[in-house]
Amino acid sequence: MNAFPDEEKNTRLGSHTIQTELDIVKARQLIRLISKEAGMSIVDQTRITTAVSELLRNMFQFAGGGEVFIEKGEHKGRQALIVTCVDNGQGIADLEQAMADGFTSGNGMGLGLPGAKRLVDSFHIESEINEGTLIRVAKWL
Repeated sequence: MNAFPDEEKNTRLGSHTIQTELDIVKARQLIRLISKEAGMSIVDQTRITTAVSELLRNMFQFAGGGEVFIEKGEHKGRQALIVTCVDNGQGIADLEQAMADGFTSGNGMGLGLPGAKRLVDSFHIESEINEGTLIRVAKWL
């Protein structure tokens, strides 16, 4: 899974294992801190933090946890904060349905994947049944 071909040039700013709800809180705090240090406006800090929070909650609820990686690098010719969420869960059976507005599992913050996608500048998802899911989002700096 190589959604962003230039990722080897990215600078890793942080990572966090998600195994508990407290881990989600800690990862959110880390993303907010890094986005602030990267010079993002308060609005963009909130957008990236909210989007990633939704992704982490999904990862925790549906896959039992995973890993989140925070990087800074170039994407589509622009500097960006890039966040990758990876799990080894059951995968998403119907990506088209999961990405449809109005689809809900009934337990999230109400944003779902399409809501998270609207909050960021770039969104990429790959999922394989019984293999897991990778979601990589970017917000311009």
